[in-house]
Amino acid sequence: MEIAFLVIYTAILGLVAPYIGLKSVKYGSLVPAASALVTGAVLWTALTWINFSHTEAWIWIIVMLAMPAVMWIAPKRIEKIRSK
Repeated sequence: MEIAFLVIYTAILGLVAPYIGLKSVKYGSLVPAASALVTGAVLWTALTWINFSHTEAWIWIIVMLAMPAVMWIAPKRIEKIRSK
């Protein structure tokens, strides 16, 4: 069930991405959302393995703040690498 929330949150982030400056011809339109989803899934799994409970606020805060951060950083790095 928690992963469904991550997918919904990723969809929202993907819809917002072009409006916050993440639109480029150097990468596809799904790259920002895909990078956010992968980050969220990996973080969720890692935090669950180190005994964070699904009902604790910390797991949600960490994942929900890291996803947009990576969504912003990853496409910018891809664009920089591809422009070389």
